[in-house]
Amino acid sequence: MSPVTGSSSSAVAEGAPGSHGLGPRTAVVLVFGSSAAVLVVEIVALRLLAPYLGLTLETSTMVIGIALTAIAVGSWMGGRIADQVDPRRLLGPALGVSGAIVALTPAVLRSTAEWAPVALLLIASLTILVPGALLSAVTPIVTKLRLTSLAETGTVVGRLSGVGTVGAIVGTVLTGFVLVSRLPVSGILIGLGTLLVLGSALVGWRRRGWSGTPALTLVVVAGGLATSVAPGGCDTETKYHCVRVVADPDRASGRTLVLDGLRHSYVDIDDPTFLEFEYVRAIASVVDAAFPEDEPLSAYHVGGGGLTFPRYLAATRPGTRSLVSEIDDGVVRVNRERLGLGSQAGIDVRVEDGRLGLRRLDADSRDLVVGDAFGGVSVPWHLTTVEALTDIRRVLHDGGLYVANLIDHGDLAFARAEVATLTETFAHVALIGEPTDIGLDPTATPVGGNLVVVASDRPVDLRATQAALGTRRTGWGITTGDDLVSWIDGARPLTDDYAPVDQLLQPSSPDSSGE
Repeated sequence: MSPVTGSSSSAVAEGAPGSHGLGPRTAVVLVFGSSAAVLVVEIVALRLLAPYLGLTLETSTMVIGIALTAIAVGSWMGGRIADQVDPRRLLGPALGVSGAIVALTPAVLRSTAEWAPVALLLIASLTILVPGALLSAVTPIVTKLRLTSLAETGTVVGRLSGVGTVGAIVGTVLTGFVLVSRLPVSGILIGLGTLLVLGSALVGWRRRGWSGTPALTLVVVAGGLATSVAPGGCDTETKYHCVRVVADPDRASGRTLVLDGLRHSYVDIDDPTFLEFEYVRAIASVVDAAFPEDEPLSAYHVGGGGLTFPRYLAATRPGTRSLVSEIDDGVVRVNRERLGLGSQAGIDVRVEDGRLGLRRLDADSRDLVVGDAFGGVSVPWHLTTVEALTDIRRVLHDGGLYVANLIDHGDLAFARAEVATLTETFAHVALIGEPTDIGLDPTATPVGGNLVVVASDRPVDLRATQAALGTRRTGWGITTGDDLVSWIDGARPLTDDYAPVDQLLQPSSPDSSGE
């Protein structure tokens, strides 16, 4: 037995760390750092792609799938190549080339999205796959360098695998809780690229054989310069959105709030009663028809955006108390700094998730609840379910009103499911929208866009609502009763256990808007 054992040990010992100059601390730093970097790239890629692909379950799934593919390919190829080539020759290029690609990613993706959108998915996949695979190759390369004896194989492999996992966890938490909230995504990627190229230079200095650092440094610098002039930049990057505020050339006090490339709100800073978006005029028509003129209301708004409707209520119904749940504190800050939100009486904005905000409200405490929360073009799924709507019904007075903005296209599968969900919860439901979209013209094919749904335990005054819609020149109609049941067409209600909102939604037009 001893001749076999001795032979095996000698074979492994040819790659001993003593001859390769890779100590245990260096190994830990390399594995930890490269694993963390893969997760930083993955999470930031989601933010970078959101303005062009939307922040949907499909986009998240695609990015996660590409990142996992990169990890699998890099781990497999890194180990295989490390068995065939001196591992010392691989570390510097793996770190440096990945760093250069990461630094170029913001400029490349934004330019592709603007000038060659058909190639965006391919380019996006490569900017995640290539650096992810190179960085994932570091762990098997380092493992090869650290193995000295078969008797320590389990210890070395287990330790480095654990270090890599911890690095991935730290990269995830650091990015999600710290970096994205404090730095623009382009700055995160350029900074990460710089660190990786610096790591490549240190590895090259130790082995005095890798000479690619100057060229890669130039690439990182070029990436930074290109990002500064690339299209698609943001006025502000928040935890959730790329934010721009666009002035209306035809109205001096008009501003459009654009989140991830989509128009979410129009605000007239000087005249809050001016309502540009048709769906906001429809909501105003519903509320004005449902409650006596000038009567102050106790209102709760799920989703803030530009706070167009809370401002409208404050201006038209003095004494109204509006509580707003807006999850993005960056959007709230933009309202104060760019959209003229001062200390208007009666508007209280809380930075919180809408579902959690609902739970904090007392029962029978609100005359009106307005649902206008969006992630991209979709209502966050947990705000669409029977359970969420039951909570909304709980906080409404007996004669209270729930009115919500929906966006859907094509066969309107999500909208039908959401209206079906409302009919499970409220005694009276009405749907407002373009006649072709809500079944008033059965010969026409639905186009889709914004729809407004109204729900209450008291009957909706259809005649007064239709008159108000006409006054505001919306051209929209109302469907309710048996016609609404027919329009729902047997759609399955949404629950916390079943709410495939992203899958039900049809592709939307780039001009769809939702606050």
